[in-house]
Amino acid sequence: MYVVTGAGPVGWTIAEQLAHKGQRVRILTRSGSGPEHPHVERMRVDASDPELMAAAVQGAEAVFHCIHGSAYRAAAWAAELPQAERVVMDAAAAAGAVVVFPESLYSYSEPHRIMTEAGPRSATGGKRGVRTALLKARSEHEANTVSVVAGDFFGPRVKMAHAGERMVPRVLAGKPLQVIGSADHPHSFTYVPDLAAAMIAAAANTGLWNTVLHAPTGPAMSQRDVASAYASAAGVSVPRISAIPGWALRVAGLFSADMRELAEMLYQFDRPFVMDSAESQRLLNLNPTPLQQAAEATVSWWRTAAHSEGSQTLSHS
Repeated sequence: MYVVTGAGPVGWTIAEQLAHKGQRVRILTRSGSGPEHPHVERMRVDASDPELMAAAVQGAEAVFHCIHGSAYRAAAWAAELPQAERVVMDAAAAAGAVVVFPESLYSYSEPHRIMTEAGPRSATGGKRGVRTALLKARSEHEANTVSVVAGDFFGPRVKMAHAGERMVPRVLAGKPLQVIGSADHPHSFTYVPDLAAAMIAAAANTGLWNTVLHAPTGPAMSQRDVASAYASAAGVSVPRISAIPGWALRVAGLFSADMRELAEMLYQFDRPFVMDSAESQRLLNLNPTPLQQAAEATVSWWRTAAHSEGSQTLSHS
């Protein structure tokens, strides 16, 4: 039996992939959401509750901890994530289960270089410092853990992302796009089903426990490249694309906390920001999904989701 915390795009996809392989999955959320499948047990559990987590994890082979902070802010992350991860790791250690975490590139302290599994992860301050501290706490805990690093997400169910709701619906509607930083610098984007597959494979390989891996990620693409791939998959014209310059984002940050948090990560978009996953691909025996296939699946999901939301609106009108 496997436990998944959170039903966002990563947790949902992991649960689906495991269930389709015939594995029994217990997905824990506060709302009781998750995929509807005979092999998936959906439970209303607050993953920050030690007693509930200890009971839910009993008998599990692995725990996939896919819960992010309640808000995209360093203060929220620092207040919520360390304690939640500690509760999950305590429960997993008692049950003899490995904990697998999706991880970002935020902790990498030399992002101007191509980031590899061996690269330094000692960034400080803000959200970057929080991610560094989380990785350190995992390495020091008695539980077996694996952290699987991904670039910016794209794929089915990915909404709150640069290549998600900020991009796909506008491409489908033929509306102009505004991206941050630069539309043309190379940037690493990871297809969420590839991240999910890597996390599942890492859990099954005891030789990879207590390491940091990279999810299979294709060649770096500019934001323009991603929009073009979506347009090609959808059979529509590439929309006009412009970039919001860094200075404008920083000025907006003087008046908006959300813009200030976004400006903090501008370094990822105003210059090349590239990860390499070749070594992890070798260790996991996995490769990234070809871009065209990934773009087609993403566009298909968005079109289905839009149709579903439209039907729900009509049925309630």
